[in-house]
Amino acid sequence: MSKIIGITGWKSVGKTHYASLIIKLLVKKGYKVGSIKHAHHDFDIDQHGTDSFKHREAGSNQVIISSSKRWAKIIENNNKKEKNLEELIKEFEDVDIIVVEGFKKENHPKIEIIGEGLQNTNNVINNVVAIVSDELNNTSIPVFKKNDNKGLVEFIIKKIL
Repeated sequence: MSKIIGITGWKSVGKTHYASLIIKLLVKKGYKVGSIKHAHHDFDIDQHGTDSFKHREAGSNQVIISSSKRWAKIIENNNKKEKNLEELIKEFEDVDIIVVEGFKKENHPKIEIIGEGLQNTNNVINNVVAIVSDELNNTSIPVFKKNDNKGLVEFIIKKIL
């Protein structure tokens, strides 16, 4: 089973920025990384007018797009229950670690990004194994400064991998 690390925090604290940095540094060190991004809104991965979009628009419930470079599977939920994190993780093959952005209520190990002014720290996120903050110091959880990306990735390697 793959190892999992979550990147979480409240709105507009830079979760995607840190998830991308962590992914890039782990790949540079030779790890095979998968990632999951939770969306709280409707989204499209294919553009209006593309062939795959036309297939979906015509009523296809599942569309696979494939080339020699990559493939993707689009499944219309049709208002069915959203897959939970455990179900999504099972979709991965041959990765060393999965970086999960969002899903703050799930129980996987997480790195919490805390914004300026220690915003939103009154809300509890469970299973936080590290914090990224330039302002927080007084905690038993390891804290990494916002520019200490290499230290954060070394922590992930030691703690998770």
